[in-house]
Amino acid sequence: MIELTIDTQSIAVEEGTTILQAAKQHKIKIPYLCNYRLLEPFGGCRVCLVQVKDNPRLLASCTTPVTGGMEVITTSPEIHKARRFVLELLLSDHDCRCITCEKNGACKLQRLAYEYGIEEPRFQGEKRNYGIERDNPFLERDHDRCILCGRCVRVCDQIQGIGAVDFSRRGFKAKISTAYDQPLSCIFCGQCLYACPTGAISSKLARFGGRVWELDGVASVCPFCGCGCNMTFHVKDNRIVKVSPVPDTSVNQSSLCVKGSFGYDFISHPDRLKKPLIKENGEFREATWNEALDLVASRLRETKQQHGPDSIGGLSSAKCTNEENYLFQKFMRAVIGTNNVDHCARLCHASTVAGLAAAFGSGAMTNSIADIEQADVLFITGSNTTEAHPIIGLRVLSALKRGAKLIVADPRRIRLAHKATVWLQQKPGSDVALINGIMAVILREGLENKEFIQSRTEGFEQFAKIMAEYSPEMASEISGVPADKIVEAARLYAAANRANILYSMGITQHVAGTAIVKSLANLAMLTGHMGREGCGVNPLRGQNNVQGACDLGALPNVYPGYQKVADEGLRRKFEQGWGVTLPEQPGLTVVEMMKAAEAGQIKALYIMGENPFLSDPDQNHVKKSLENLDFLVVQDIFLSETAQFADVVLPAGSFAESDGTFTNTERRIQRLRKVVDAPGEARPDWQILSDLARRLGYQMSYNSPAEVMDELAGLTPIYGGINYGRLNGEGLQWPCPDSSHPGTPILHREKFSRGLGKFSPEHFAPPPEWPDAEYPFILTTGRYLFHFHTGTMTRRAKGLHQVCPEGRLQLNPEDAQQLGVADGDEVTVRSRRGQIQIRAEVTENIGRGVVFAPFHFKESPANALTIAELDPIAKIPELKVCAVAVEKICVESANANP
Repeated sequence: MIELTIDTQSIAVEEGTTILQAAKQHKIKIPYLCNYRLLEPFGGCRVCLVQVKDNPRLLASCTTPVTGGMEVITTSPEIHKARRFVLELLLSDHDCRCITCEKNGACKLQRLAYEYGIEEPRFQGEKRNYGIERDNPFLERDHDRCILCGRCVRVCDQIQGIGAVDFSRRGFKAKISTAYDQPLSCIFCGQCLYACPTGAISSKLARFGGRVWELDGVASVCPFCGCGCNMTFHVKDNRIVKVSPVPDTSVNQSSLCVKGSFGYDFISHPDRLKKPLIKENGEFREATWNEALDLVASRLRETKQQHGPDSIGGLSSAKCTNEENYLFQKFMRAVIGTNNVDHCARLCHASTVAGLAAAFGSGAMTNSIADIEQADVLFITGSNTTEAHPIIGLRVLSALKRGAKLIVADPRRIRLAHKATVWLQQKPGSDVALINGIMAVILREGLENKEFIQSRTEGFEQFAKIMAEYSPEMASEISGVPADKIVEAARLYAAANRANILYSMGITQHVAGTAIVKSLANLAMLTGHMGREGCGVNPLRGQNNVQGACDLGALPNVYPGYQKVADEGLRRKFEQGWGVTLPEQPGLTVVEMMKAAEAGQIKALYIMGENPFLSDPDQNHVKKSLENLDFLVVQDIFLSETAQFADVVLPAGSFAESDGTFTNTERRIQRLRKVVDAPGEARPDWQILSDLARRLGYQMSYNSPAEVMDELAGLTPIYGGINYGRLNGEGLQWPCPDSSHPGTPILHREKFSRGLGKFSPEHFAPPPEWPDAEYPFILTTGRYLFHFHTGTMTRRAKGLHQVCPEGRLQLNPEDAQQLGVADGDEVTVRSRRGQIQIRAEVTENIGRGVVFAPFHFKESPANALTIAELDPIAKIPELKVCAVAVEKICVESANANP
């Protein structure tokens, strides 16, 4: 610690701290413009000048490190004069039309001019006149209000690693510009918007929406991916004007991605459902709540009486809150009397729950998001992190800046592959063979952690015996990855002091998903990279509350807290808690429900916040299943593709229109708060469920979601210490068993949840389909940065849809040449289950014989092609590998048969 004095106040700070940082830590005010908490010191604006004893010059406090015994003065006539002079120079060619400036009242330059009494610029002369750039859907850039502080340049480079803008020209003509003054084309994260201290950069969505003093700020959580970013919604007259990141949180560190920054206008979209709808003679008509709920209750009661409770199925939602997921599974079990309840985790992370639970005893992310930066080596597989989880991607980029090494295994050359020490471009579906090859090298070269294996694990002997059957050459033959690359990756991962595995749906959405997850768990245990900072096996959840929906029992085989429905003692606990007799046998998964509906065994289906027509595999099969139901009720915020099949549609409130909690990918339970009122007669899901339960003779009476949380905490040990009073800050990570427990950032520190970690050797098994003469390509699917899941929300966000209006089929240039396909051509993609039409994107970022399509777009639904065959353990379908044919659409035939 370094001791110094600032304005006669004695303080002590860590070595390497600057004067400005020291002053901030001790609430001593020093003005500044170019300094930004996320960035390295810059020293550009000279507003933060201070005096240091025995130094004849004024020093920039943001770049001057403290020294022992330093005496600093922050205010004096000389300092005041120098700062005022700097401000007058900045204002000399600044556009001072504050009346219409979006930053009026929040502009740092305006505030400092006021504090230093500058009524008019002293220096008059030529003004810059660059005008306003409005050439992208999200931002306006007014160069005449720019003070050249460089915050936007530096945040784009140092934090995002993009470098979309930089200083250009010289002297008076200097400006912040893109290369050659081209329109701004970047990932539109909004970092420059949040960093800008003046009105030089403003949000188009917020334009003329309200002054800063007119807006009410409501802290909540982002509704998109599993990162769970903390954000503030700024509201005026029941309308969200803009959002901003909550500063310096452990989850998102003052950052948001493009969806978090600019994807919120779906909340007020005119397509929002406002009244219940009942279908009569194939057409929807508006109805009252009493009429709609009475009809739903009557039809569910009738179905249960005639065909039994197991003729009814329910799909809960990873978009809904923990409280709503808890009530939905309670409704299906306690009111309907069936365990036929599932949600979209079946299509993404069910294999994680099964695989990690078998290996460790807990099917969740072992470490925290912040831990990523502590790793020496990161192994990322099946995750396009910078697009699917952009804020976690920033943690990866930060770790690389600190010197971490990166291994990427992905069939596509994703952005992180360009930064990887080792890129393993495996054939889709060959992951088990690839990971086994890596572990075989580690064992062959004696790189395993023998002490960890002996003291913390079981089953190693059988595991090692089976791994001896593999070699890097064998793994190379199956995966297509060169053997020397496999050896290099094995040595790099095993030699690290701290190695962290990150994976997502590129691993889990296979019929072999559980086997792949177990293999990754084997790799971490083999090297002892478990139970410590910077280590672990860390699945990145796809949606905002996939983790919470699983935690709270929206699965057919477990109650909340992963307590098995087949366990008689646990079943009795819930029977006592809910006051009913519960079914003994596990229920059907979402894919099994669809098959049962097509077979006539499921007669009625209740869907809350899910869109299986686009998200489930084999879309033609899903269509037949939905059409074959006797009764379908859909509860959603929009008339989704699935809702169009419904007999009754119930208008629900969005995440912004109710209180509740989400659990993010690192097991962090966080509060979301009501931001605006729901449109029309839409209601929060928890109120709809409670009302419907009462109409079916079961009392669900809650005054608020907080009461639901209290009930579920009493039945769910891992949430036992959670209540709303403890969630006012950054939330808590489960397990949190009692009200005094601080939460658990890292699992399995001293021992695994199951006691000893279990090695489970897995053999490679080929996917259900490999390419053949008729279908010569492997199709793999995934996400785009600008869209999310089935696009129900993001395609109604104007800017997101404008910048990415359609899906494209990525294919290799050599394959494209053989097919006679040019970039932008329309092609037909056929599988054994269906076909779609889509434009081609010819790119070297994908290997020969492999094509990629996103699943967001109803016009080109990738899941019309995918396979509904199930993983035998987690019962997850194959969504990442299917054999397809690609054909160019001739203009003549397209005109003849549109």
